[in-house]
Amino acid sequence: QVQLVESGGGLVQPGGSLTLSCVASGLTLDNYAIGWFRQVPGKELEGVSCSVSRDVTSASVKGRFTTSADTAKNTVYLQMSNLKPEDTAVYSCAAVIVEMATVAGCNRYGMNFWGKGTLVTVSS
Repeated sequence: QVQLVESGGGLVQPGGSLTLSCVASGLTLDNYAIGWFRQVPGKELEGVSCSVSRDVTSASVKGRFTTSADTAKNTVYLQMSNLKPEDTAVYSCAAVIVEMATVAGCNRYGMNFWGKGTLVTVSS
């Protein structure tokens, strides 16, 4: 059974930093790409990063967010710095077969498995 479990969310002041973790079980990072997505209530789901590119994919977070993976721990991280109130959202990770991600990236419509998400609130 595949599970993706996010952690690391919380309340942080503007300008602060957080690192989110996505621990995968039932699959390996050799065979699956992991994408980070975020959603603000009432707005569309936004793709933030995709592990195949080893970089963030959202222009709104470039230069502030980075992504990395620890294959030994089957974990993908999203390091967030210089956080802004507009970064407040539920952050979720999702997995897709790596061959699909190589062709189409981490497309929100094509992901095979999803975690439940972790809330990040940026507020003073």
